[in-house]
Amino acid sequence: MNFSIGNTRGSGVLVSNPVRSSCPVCGNEGVSVSAMTVGHLVTDEFRNLVLGDKYRVCMAKDCDVVYFDNDSEGTFVKNQVRVPVWFKRDANPKFACYCSKVTEAQVIEAVEHGARTVSEVNAATGTMKNSNCRENNPLGVCCHKIIQEAIDKAKLGIVKTD
Repeated sequence: MNFSIGNTRGSGVLVSNPVRSSCPVCGNEGVSVSAMTVGHLVTDEFRNLVLGDKYRVCMAKDCDVVYFDNDSEGTFVKNQVRVPVWFKRDANPKFACYCSKVTEAQVIEAVEHGARTVSEVNAATGTMKNSNCRENNPLGVCCHKIIQEAIDKAKLGIVKTD
């Protein structure tokens, strides 16, 4: 949001208000996530610090911040989250399906053995069978898109993961 200080006919100074949905460390725009997801995934010692209700996820792979709420000033970094976050550079293991604990490597292996669709990968690996994505996936959403991305990587021969 911008506002002008001074005369609006050309002599004013344009000032930017801080974007409340940007990561406080790297400045990338965050993706909305429920406080319930954050509360479930932060480690026990930090759970009582989940105070806000407008949490976002920093999707920047090189930023240590996972969750932030600029209104409550609550920020949680990778080592304060109970699971490795698949889109962060050093995630190990790199889960494609958090509910069933299936890794991206297992999805790629299923594709290498003939699976071509999410349904076929589900049948081969057990992904999406124990759905509780709102609590288990760091984004609080279904892992279908993550599985499809892993399938696409395998089909293109891009098997190296960050």
